[in-house]
Amino acid sequence: MSVTDVSEAITRAHHEEWARVVAALTRRFGDLDIAEEATAEAFAIAVTRWPADGVPPNPGAWLTTTAKRKTIDRIRRENRRDAKQREAQALYDSDPSEPPGAIDDPRLRLIFTCCHPALAMETRVALTLRMVGGLTVPEIARAFLVQEAAMGQRITRAKAKIKAARIPYRVPSAEDLPERVSGVLAVLFLVFNEGYLATGPDTDPVRHDLTAEAIRLARLLRALMPEDGEVAGLLALMLLTEARRTARVSASGELVPLDEQDREAWDGALIAEGHQLVRERLAAGVAPGRYQILAAINAVHTSVRDASDTDWWQVLALYDQLTRLDPSPIVALNRAVAVAELDGPEVALAAVDRLADTLAGYHAYHATRADLLRRLGCSEESRAAYDNAIELAGNTAETAYLTRRRDELG
Repeated sequence: MSVTDVSEAITRAHHEEWARVVAALTRRFGDLDIAEEATAEAFAIAVTRWPADGVPPNPGAWLTTTAKRKTIDRIRRENRRDAKQREAQALYDSDPSEPPGAIDDPRLRLIFTCCHPALAMETRVALTLRMVGGLTVPEIARAFLVQEAAMGQRITRAKAKIKAARIPYRVPSAEDLPERVSGVLAVLFLVFNEGYLATGPDTDPVRHDLTAEAIRLARLLRALMPEDGEVAGLLALMLLTEARRTARVSASGELVPLDEQDREAWDGALIAEGHQLVRERLAAGVAPGRYQILAAINAVHTSVRDASDTDWWQVLALYDQLTRLDPSPIVALNRAVAVAELDGPEVALAAVDRLADTLAGYHAYHATRADLLRRLGCSEESRAAYDNAIELAGNTAETAYLTRRRDELG
């Protein structure tokens, strides 16, 4: 087996097994820090051994066994120092025969476990993205539009609080689910977004492993909570976005914007499923939440065969509805795109410029300004905005697209 094959096997195992190994260790030993460190050690050993010994027949079992041994070694050392009776007992007990409770899937169970209500919402989402989604601290920081150091401190404090407060890592019961589902949805949404438009400069521009896993977990959650409108809304949003995946990056590796995509290349089955979920929620007669409105916006975009036929009035009305639920600068930025189609780029630019204080570090803010300024004939200002967007964008396909648009200004 070549070095490349081994490298790909390790990468694939990381995507597929990281959360499962962390979940197994956490459930057995009850310490999130130890579980994460032992899992990282196991992967580091795999990087050293697999090229020489070959990839084991069952990589997941190999990683779990190696991580357990590392955990036991650490607990034995700490037990000699601190006489921790509970950890010592865990060394000799077999894996707990804990009932699966409401959730059978180990990764979804760990997501619900990490999304404990004792933690602030942003903190539990960030922690879960690290522990379950396998996202790096820089990737999580970019998702929250904060500095990497600040995000690292936030995750560290969350782990310390969990340990100090003795928050139990137990299987959530059915009664726990409604209280934790908002955090779980936020995690799945951000994992999907990182796959849909990867922010790392050294990763593929579209990470299908992340989008596919987010959709898989959303389907499980939908089966678990079929009456929850936001669960259905998030699944519909993911399906309608994933349906466009193959048309989003050109053969030359450049991002293709929505209005230029080959709609014949879209996945009709995913679009039909997403539209059906949106219709079901509309028929329910219940006021929609954030994810349901975002799904409805995507349903409008994917319901026409030509971008010129898009019902921008409906899109704007949906953004107005979303603004009442989520008056965030990101929503305002996306709303301005619809305003540009209806009232012209000058009106939209005025709305975008009002977001400068909050979105100056966000590449999409500068990319939107650049496009509006280009449409207004302000080439020099547009070029400067493109430069800012290119500097901040981490996605290679997006960077290629923005660079070409800038260079076309002349």
